[in-house]
Amino acid sequence: MKMLAQLEDSLPPITVHRGTMRVVDGVHRLGAAKLRGATEINVVFFEGTLEEAFAHAVEKNVRHGLPLTVQERTDAAARIMTSHPDWSDRRVACTTGLSRKTVAQIRRTGLGDHSGQTARTGRDGRVRPVNSAAGREQAAQVLREKPSASLREVARVAGISPSTVRDVRDRIANGDDPVPVRGQSQDRCHPAAETAAPGAVRTAAQQHQRMAVRSRRYETLLHGLRNDPSVRLTESGRLVLRLLETRLILVGERNRLIQGIPHHCVPNLSVAVRQCAEAWNEFAAQLETHELAEEAAGGEQEQSRCDG
Repeated sequence: MKMLAQLEDSLPPITVHRGTMRVVDGVHRLGAAKLRGATEINVVFFEGTLEEAFAHAVEKNVRHGLPLTVQERTDAAARIMTSHPDWSDRRVACTTGLSRKTVAQIRRTGLGDHSGQTARTGRDGRVRPVNSAAGREQAAQVLREKPSASLREVARVAGISPSTVRDVRDRIANGDDPVPVRGQSQDRCHPAAETAAPGAVRTAAQQHQRMAVRSRRYETLLHGLRNDPSVRLTESGRLVLRLLETRLILVGERNRLIQGIPHHCVPNLSVAVRQCAEAWNEFAAQLETHELAEEAAGGEQEQSRCDG
């Protein structure tokens, strides 16, 4: 405080809660002004509740005020989650300077727990479900009906983040369930999975069933692309469709092809196949980058780390 008083520069304005005239941010600046003998100081009034003012003060101190101890930030997080139970873990983390995992742990211990919540509000103001299983199922349905839909378009319909939509899209392409096992309710889980020993080896029958499901989903995805005029009526779209159709041939004739390949050709052929797979992965990554760039050019920015 004395160091601030000795500075010749004018002090930044303090923040005051208008309803109570309580200093929200700038107590040390106010004290320094008094030491200078000043009778006035610039003020920015905060409109909102006292609890909102507290969260604002914590965020200000974390960013440019005197460093808060870990315990102070932990206590602040618990208080904020009590007054704002609808805030997401990431939003609380960004406000208090803690990690999202730490905030989640604080919520689990009951310091800021409000059980029964189905949705929370992120830093961007959007409301998202706590359990995204229903949103993932809806996103999967939209993607199957309209494969050309953008990530953000599907996200708006399903009420989940674009990154979650991308994960759902990748899972569908791989023949996996759009909802990870950890996010599935007991009634969605396969009965055999409840009694299976951890690390059990998947049987040949299970592998065959998995491949069959993956093939059906791939066929559905490809069917949707074939019916999309913006794909089938362009030269580049037709070329991509022809290349994608080769995968259907491989899935149907994989075993026969493997049995018919001479043993001495296997090493070189496996390298060639892996290089093709890498090329497709790079192509997919470039498509996703292009998709995000087009959306950003249209006025939508990529979701920040603290959103959701």
